[in-house]
Amino acid sequence: MNQHLPQGIRNEIDADLDALGAHAAQAWEEARARTPAQPILTHFDAVGNRIDRIESTPVWQRGAEIATRYGLVAAGHEARHGEYARCNQLLRVYLHHIASEFYTCPLAMTDGAATALKASANDALIAHAVPRLTSRDVSTFWLSGQWMTELAGGSDVGNTETEAWQDGDGHWRLTGRKWFTSAVVGDMALTLARPRGAGPGGHALAMFYLETHAADGSWNGIRIDQLKDKLGTRELATAEIHLQGARATAVAGIDHGVRLITPMLNITRTWNAVGALASIRRCVALATAYAHQREAFGKRLIEHPLHAETLADMQATFEAAFQLVFHLTHLLGRSECGLADADEQACLRLLTPLAKLWTGKLAVGMASECCEAFGGAGYIENTGIPQLLRDAQVYPIWEGTSNVLALDTLRALGKTGVGPILHCVERCLQARQDSPLPEALATAASDIRGSLLEAARWLETHGDDSFRLQAGARALAFSLARAVAAALLWRCAVASHAAGDARPGHALLRFLSCPLSHLSYNAFAPAFDLLDPA
Repeated sequence: MNQHLPQGIRNEIDADLDALGAHAAQAWEEARARTPAQPILTHFDAVGNRIDRIESTPVWQRGAEIATRYGLVAAGHEARHGEYARCNQLLRVYLHHIASEFYTCPLAMTDGAATALKASANDALIAHAVPRLTSRDVSTFWLSGQWMTELAGGSDVGNTETEAWQDGDGHWRLTGRKWFTSAVVGDMALTLARPRGAGPGGHALAMFYLETHAADGSWNGIRIDQLKDKLGTRELATAEIHLQGARATAVAGIDHGVRLITPMLNITRTWNAVGALASIRRCVALATAYAHQREAFGKRLIEHPLHAETLADMQATFEAAFQLVFHLTHLLGRSECGLADADEQACLRLLTPLAKLWTGKLAVGMASECCEAFGGAGYIENTGIPQLLRDAQVYPIWEGTSNVLALDTLRALGKTGVGPILHCVERCLQARQDSPLPEALATAASDIRGSLLEAARWLETHGDDSFRLQAGARALAFSLARAVAAALLWRCAVASHAAGDARPGHALLRFLSCPLSHLSYNAFAPAFDLLDPA
């Protein structure tokens, strides 16, 4: 974190970080010692009244207290740390995530809702909701949901079927089915709906604010049909609901809701990358610790060269991903403080989907590798290792699948090209060098530049072929993410080399041992030729 947080801020927050780290370690041990718990939905009370009560797990019941004590949302919105506010905040989230049982999911949406509302210029809603969403007082703190997923919609929110209409008093009411809502236990939500009489498509949707409960504590026109039976993140109460005339407020007009909710998506995608990074680190740490203890064939696993190579590759990849994710958080902080130049703003738009895409896929692979590293024990539930794998699968799915994010990246590149990323990488590769670099680091810089230039050539070669651009978008996205991560790790390696620490340089060279680029210029058979619906 030396690249992103001044020493003064690190000194100020060290106590909180130490406490969060200790809490996370203890929570992992406690979770292994108790019977796993899941949220419970009770539809009716003893006399048959519909109540739709959700009972959260014990860890979730303490979630708001931890979130407010350590400012897991608030720290990102406080002015005192300026451009470093987001680094401070998301470093706290990184430490707490695994211990939270994915309570960080509604915290991400709460952060995103506060950000979207502040960008909306709706002074009344900003004054009413934002202080609650960013509160450090557990008695006033609110959680927010982000309710967009529908059977007909998914990533294509233009197919949203929820209807908005005005009652006799002029209040907006929402009617429709939300198929997947991850924060129905919260206090409010931002959601998309189509005003009655509006045309089709995403541009005709409006963004609405609603509070989940009426003043008397009853549900605000919300019926909870069921809690989802999911592969992972089982402690997180994900509900399928019907809105039945839920009272709502149009946030900023009655159209262009997708554009209005985009700031929320950018925040939640960043949290997703931070959560994935935390899962990766937990997997690497567990596998490495186990290798130092477990003996096989007459010596510890860590003494077997092939196993040590596997673990070292995992560690090097984690270090590259860490650099990318926290560079993204710093860019976010600079942008929100009005300090980011045009290249940095463009990089923020490009790196947000790239970091989420790459770390999401990495988390699944790392969790699988962790299971293997433990052998049979990695397949046994009460070790906690299988849960890491199940939970990791949410990262590539939530807030946009890998293909959706790759196409988002392609659209962003269509506006700016790779120029901003090239400039970002060049800034890293021109980091101050107080002593001559080892030849291997100098060669690495050349390799990183070459990979970015190859991506630029690929875009130029296929710029007029929309089919090929889309077909190659995923390979392009992974190539760009790995190249930027390598450049950031190179910058870290140079700074560490000057301080006499060769370790980051070794991590960089190991990371570069696999090609950065996934691109191909070869002619290829269209995928459709290989895909038989039968």
